[in-house]
Amino acid sequence: MKQKPDLSFWKLWNLSFGFFGVQIAYALQSANISRIFRTLGADPHSLSFFWILPPLMGILVQPIVGTLSDKTWTRFGRRIPYLFIGAAVAVAVMCLLPNAGSFGMAVGAALIFGLIALMLLDTSINMAMQPFKMLVGDMVNEKQKAKAYSIQSFLCNAGSVVGFLFPFIFTAIGLSNVAPEGVVPDSVIWSFYIGAAILILCVLYTTAKVREWPPKEYQEYNPVAEEKEDSANWFTLLKNAPSTFWKVGLVQFFCWAGMLYMWTYVVDAVSETVWGTIDPTTSDYQEAANWTGVLYAIQAMGSVLWAAMLPQFKNTKWAYAASLALGGAGFIIIPFMHDQYLQIIPFLLIGCGWAAMLAMPFTFVTNALQGYGHMGAYLGLFNGTICVPQIVAAICGGMILTLVGGHQSTMMIVAGVSFLIGSACVFVIRDKR
Repeated sequence: MKQKPDLSFWKLWNLSFGFFGVQIAYALQSANISRIFRTLGADPHSLSFFWILPPLMGILVQPIVGTLSDKTWTRFGRRIPYLFIGAAVAVAVMCLLPNAGSFGMAVGAALIFGLIALMLLDTSINMAMQPFKMLVGDMVNEKQKAKAYSIQSFLCNAGSVVGFLFPFIFTAIGLSNVAPEGVVPDSVIWSFYIGAAILILCVLYTTAKVREWPPKEYQEYNPVAEEKEDSANWFTLLKNAPSTFWKVGLVQFFCWAGMLYMWTYVVDAVSETVWGTIDPTTSDYQEAANWTGVLYAIQAMGSVLWAAMLPQFKNTKWAYAASLALGGAGFIIIPFMHDQYLQIIPFLLIGCGWAAMLAMPFTFVTNALQGYGHMGAYLGLFNGTICVPQIVAAICGGMILTLVGGHQSTMMIVAGVSFLIGSACVFVIRDKR
């Protein structure tokens, strides 16, 4: 088997550039879904149930995309067709979701419409996101893999900054940030429109610049075992997965559960802590929601800076654990920062944990998977370690919110403790280099 060639910086960049547009869509979803459903009339204690759909779609879609793309060979490549189809569907749904309250439907009907649109949006985003991880696994050698995932992390966070800031920017330039009861403000609607346009342009760039290896050339650089084990099903693959797959999954469980509580409750938490309201019909709440988008952007910028520093650490496990611990500390201090500008501090710390979550798990797992074959299927299955904890956390969210007195701000402490547990679990991982 040939050694995969070193790729130039720009070739590594082109492999992941479309991630920038995909992440804008993902950022708009993660920062505004709770805001949209609260505006449509959802109760805070049932809010976490709306967050079951995104990870559920991820756990269903990404293994399927990974497995099918392992066996797909077209003139356009094996991974890129799935990327393009997912992006096209995402663009269509992004134009519908924020309008759920604008069609004159009753509250219940608007919430159902929003749920269906959210399901389709997350399905398509997952379909578009997975090929980028697999392209790195297919075409990048071990020496450059950490660098490739760091570039992907940078583009991911850069896209997040843009998506998170859109409602704040559009409000600043004159679009309305308030709307009739049950209707999403124009600042949010136009954020989704512009994000959809950027997404399709970025994906078109990637499809134009990246040339995947044809089957014969691919087999020269990748283990032929992958091509001989087509009969292996997902249960067999999981049974034979290396221990690192499961140990990293343990860390992922606590970290992604914490992130789910952030996405679900942080708008209300910031509004409650700084503005003293959780009433979505007030202008203060919508202002708090815009400011939360700015804080998300600050988190993403902190992630960009921290991601650039991570490859400099000699001990990857210590860097991973320390990053998650900093993120946990950031969550815990959110309820104690009553000035909107002081909220910048915890979100910068959360950015450190987020950077590690994006880059390091795939570095550990793809290193451990060398020689196992079925890279796309394994990475699709590994997505379960992102989705399952979110599903569990979403199911338990309302109950935990009741236990902590109904204060969404206290849920940030719950998220922080979850991150600290994840940090401690890093030390059970054995890195295969």
